[in-house]
Amino acid sequence: MTAVPHDTAAIRAALLAWYDAHARTLPWRAPPGAATRADPYRVWLSEVMLQQTTVPHATPYFERFTARWPTVSDLAAAEDADLMAAWAGLGYYARARNLLACARAVANDHGGVFPDTEAALLALPGVGAYTAAAVAAIAFERAANVVDGNVERVVARLFAVETPVPAARPELRRLAAILVADDRPGDWAQALMDLGSGVCRPKSPLCLMCPISPWCAGRARGEPERYPVKTKKAARPHRQGVAWVLRDGAGRVALVRRPAKGLLGGMVGLPTSDWTVDAPDETPPVAAAWTEAGAIEHVFTHFSLTLTIRVATGQGDFLWTPEPEALAALPTVFRKALERALAC
Repeated sequence: MTAVPHDTAAIRAALLAWYDAHARTLPWRAPPGAATRADPYRVWLSEVMLQQTTVPHATPYFERFTARWPTVSDLAAAEDADLMAAWAGLGYYARARNLLACARAVANDHGGVFPDTEAALLALPGVGAYTAAAVAAIAFERAANVVDGNVERVVARLFAVETPVPAARPELRRLAAILVADDRPGDWAQALMDLGSGVCRPKSPLCLMCPISPWCAGRARGEPERYPVKTKKAARPHRQGVAWVLRDGAGRVALVRRPAKGLLGGMVGLPTSDWTVDAPDETPPVAAAWTEAGAIEHVFTHFSLTLTIRVATGQGDFLWTPEPEALAALPTVFRKALERALAC
């Protein structure tokens, strides 16, 4: 079992003092030590957005969402299509559907007020262990163990955990829990996040700037970047498909609504073939004088994709959308395909 630094109180004190001086100013946060807690709606929304993207990328989305839907009840009343369009570019569109389901549950079952315990938060639709812990700690000052990728990295280095991830995750959670206390749990969670983001970076960690480096076993061994130990990733499968860009000659492009379930479910997109390992079915959605316009590459979490682009002018039963609006509303993979077609 991994050894534990002997002075957890000193580690906590050093990191919280550093956070008091260096905390990031973010639109969903309360300042360190603030008497007024962060709004649980804003904390929840930010955590969902940040699960698969970075703070710089998510922040403009957060600001647009909260300007358009200032409360969870406002979000609960949103049309599904409006929400999905606003989410375009944040990826993992199942999270957008879960976001709406959770907002409606809070509005309908909890009077528009988020429950204030980790267990009750975990019972909400689409809220997993990490998000429940983060909202409980940051918005309600519950002593919850908040462990994201940044925290895993800090803990793996602090304790020099030799077990490779993902197998190490239960051990990393256990070790992170040792440092959780009733005093300032929200600040503690965010201090660990900030440390992992800005100092204990994946590459070239800034150990000389780290407030807890005196206790860091990874640094003591002279190889902090070795942690967390990682298993070799399997090769990402590759798929291919065809995207059909049909224009009406009046500045509009044909879009379709994708099925509610599955990848990019519920989103608008270009008509496409299935995305397959073998050669895709190249039957176009309508008869027209189709010509090839190159191809684009896109990487999803579980596979990479080559989409061949074919363009034509024609008519049909589609969601005819002005090209600028289509570019703004489409998920990234389809926006790339449409941009390629329009450039030809």
